[in-house]
Amino acid sequence: MSALEMPATLQLVIATFLLVGALVALIGSWGLAKLPDFYTRLHGPTKASTLGVGCTLIGSLLYFSHQQDGVSVQEALVTIFLFATAPVSAHMMGKAALRRRLTGVPGTKNPPER
Repeated sequence: MSALEMPATLQLVIATFLLVGALVALIGSWGLAKLPDFYTRLHGPTKASTLGVGCTLIGSLLYFSHQQDGVSVQEALVTIFLFATAPVSAHMMGKAALRRRLTGVPGTKNPPER
């Protein structure tokens, strides 16, 4: 079965998931490069990795599930693993930054206590 035999609506849905995933990943990368301190930089990439890569994996899951006539287990497992581990890793990095007493940008509401 080729991509040409795929219904147009499914192609549109897959393309939408891939484009939204790429856009969110781009915004997260931009945030990582431009935000001023560790705490704000942590926020952008973690949201981007969860939502952007999640959308990309859902698009991939739909494509390969259609091509193989069944649910693609690999993409489903990667999605579940990503959604389970990304928030935990971000939380651990935030706790490590607080423990090391990294300073935030002056004027930040609720700065880390010294």
